Amino acid sequence: MIINLSLSRKIWIIISLAIISTILFSYLLSNYFYQKYYVENLRKTLEEEGSRLATNYTGGNITPRFMDQIHWFNLMFEPEVLLVTEPQELGVRFPFDFDYESYINESEREKLLAGEIISIVGYEEKIGHQIMGVIVPLLDGNRLSGILFLYSPLAKVTEMISDITSIWIIFAISFAVFLILAGRIVIAKLTRPLLKLEKAAYNMSQGNYLERVEIITHDEIGRLGHAFNNMASAIEAEDERKKEFLANISHELRTPLSYIKGYSEAILDGVAKSKVDEQKYLKLIQRESTRMQRLVQDLLELSKLDTNDYPLAKVYLVFSQLIEEALTKYESILLKKQITLTTRLDPEIIIYADEGRIEQIIHNVMDNAIHYTPEGGEITVQLNKVAIKRCELIIKDSGVGIGEKDLGHLGERFYRVNKARTRTDGGSGLGLSIVKQLVSAHGGEILFKSQLGQGTQVHISFPIYIDE
Repeated sequence: MIINLSLSRKIWIIISLAIISTILFSYLLSNYFYQKYYVENLRKTLEEEGSRLATNYTGGNITPRFMDQIHWFNLMFEPEVLLVTEPQELGVRFPFDFDYESYINESEREKLLAGEIISIVGYEEKIGHQIMGVIVPLLDGNRLSGILFLYSPLAKVTEMISDITSIWIIFAISFAVFLILAGRIVIAKLTRPLLKLEKAAYNMSQGNYLERVEIITHDEIGRLGHAFNNMASAIEAEDERKKEFLANISHELRTPLSYIKGYSEAILDGVAKSKVDEQKYLKLIQRESTRMQRLVQDLLELSKLDTNDYPLAKVYLVFSQLIEEALTKYESILLKKQITLTTRLDPEIIIYADEGRIEQIIHNVMDNAIHYTPEGGEITVQLNKVAIKRCELIIKDSGVGIGEKDLGHLGERFYRVNKARTRTDGGSGLGLSIVKQLVSAHGGEILFKSQLGQGTQVHISFPIYIDE
């Protein structure tokens, strides 16, 4: 069945049928019009010649001179002309085998009496050909004195068409075979990139994400190949991120699990010699389990943000008031590290947002700022209106700063600027990833600016609510 054939074979069959149908149709159409044109042209020629001869008859009896003119015409020109003055003569001399009285009926006789010319086409068995004939009346007033019958065999055009047809069929078959074979080569060349795409797609389905296709054209197939390569690159990158993500999770969980396992075994094996040591081990176990709980919670939160399955309870908020309330929680920590906090907040800015999630954003950024700012340092928090419908929150610290190569990776999951730091030096690297997702969920944007030894600035912009 054609449904099971390859695309190239289907196209080839369709084109082959189209070529054959076109050639056959053109032959039939040209043959029809050629014959129609020839017969019609011959009829007009016979009518014109007959009318011209009939003008030499001026009425009365048919004269010998008129008969000589008819005879001379028969000698000089190709159409045969019969001059019939008696009805009985037509049955003997007319090339058709029929009776005059039965053929020229009353209505046709009326046409002849009215001066009209009658044309006929018929097959003559005596000569074995079709003939074209016209009957031209010779009128003497209201009396039909005779008729001129001019006829010509249609054999010549039939023979000519037959000869042309023989040559045409040979040429048409050769041309059709050439087009079909050439079409197969062209189709194979055009569909070859699709076969490569099919093979590459199959290899990708088997896990080979390095597969690429060569782009040799700039048409639709070339653009399809380019899109496939882009998709393959994206899938490869996503696969690498997935592997890295799983490796990071394994790494993050391995240490707390080993702590929990080691200290719990120490307690069970009686390594803890006193209640003090036992309490110490239990606190370590609690700390690591809390860290694992926080990590799992962060992962669940990121998963929800990735799938847009994260409902936001948006309300209208005075942004400066929310920031001040969030910063009050850090008073004791700032005092302990002797960090100066400076705020410059525009009290007129109102946003439409989830209060808890905006507070979470502020906490995550502030946690990092405080953590990496040394004792006696400074943190500045600003809220400004930067456009008609945009505001910007800037949290700037005087900490250690971030190098240029690390700056672009901020917000990536499990990414740490200091790869060698311990978990007591920092978190899992998911905090800024959550911040980026939450900012995006509120229609905002986040930008990091930093240099080593000169602190870090976090710029977060949000849409402003304007009562119109």
